Amino acid sequence: MKEITVLGSINLDTTYSIPRIPLPGETIHVTNVSSAAGGKGANQAVAAQRSGLQVNFIGSVGDDQGGKFMLDTMKKEGINLENVKINSAIETGAAAILLDEKGQNSILVDAGANGTVKPEQVRNAEEAIARSEYIVAQFETPIEATKEAFRIAKKHGVKTILNPAPAKKIDEELLSLTDIITPNETESYTITGIKIDAETGMSETAQYFRDKGVDVTLITLGEKGVFYSTPVHEGMIKANKVKAVDTTGAGDTFIGAMSSVLESDYSNLEDAIIYGQRASSITVQGKGAMPSIPTKAEVEKVYGKD
Repeated sequence: MKEITVLGSINLDTTYSIPRIPLPGETIHVTNVSSAAGGKGANQAVAAQRSGLQVNFIGSVGDDQGGKFMLDTMKKEGINLENVKINSAIETGAAAILLDEKGQNSILVDAGANGTVKPEQVRNAEEAIARSEYIVAQFETPIEATKEAFRIAKKHGVKTILNPAPAKKIDEELLSLTDIITPNETESYTITGIKIDAETGMSETAQYFRDKGVDVTLITLGEKGVFYSTPVHEGMIKANKVKAVDTTGAGDTFIGAMSSVLESDYSNLEDAIIYGQRASSITVQGKGAMPSIPTKAEVEKVYGKD
């Protein structure tokens, strides 16, 4: 079975349903409160696992009820957790999600145990990384751990996927170790300073990353679709039109599902993007991030096997 490794966050999500996002200083009544498994890393791992991969996870949780819940949830998915550390000195990561009636969200994240992942822990996972076709990482765990993971990946010929979220500036070394980068519009602007308001802005952004050593740029544009650029080809793939209930986890589903089918030579990049978009379109039609991530069979039931 094809394997990938995900280095990333494990959070317990609490979602507050509200009519709209409040203005500064404004108080709004919550219409519903719910909790679910989440975290960008965990969501991406589940999306890949449900699409038929064996996922190895590198991360950390607290020795608390949230951590036990998250480990039980991920274990039931079949994810390999041998490189997940239980930290008794700090609580499991948590996210507070404000969800409006249009399905749009604003998210507050407390890193908790996610912030304790160190390069040494990553080095202990070298065997799992070496077995993988890809390693996927985000910015909800420390950058130094990600750089060490990508160095190890390069040593073993493993491709690297960086989801630069939450957005921040990226140092030159990390970019030089990245094969595929997957920012959204906001993240792209934060990193490059290039405004995306036309395809020229997207091409310019892709060239910026290519000059730093990144082979493939995928800019996720929400309901507009995904712009992709490789050293030889670029284009836009439109999104599937659906009624969004909750967009939490949409980007994570796209990345995890896409990586589950993408060949390491990128020969099926467009097909992989389409599959990732299909999985993501199903996620946004349900509430909660991880509970709404579809299996491969569910994607094929809705969209067929082509």
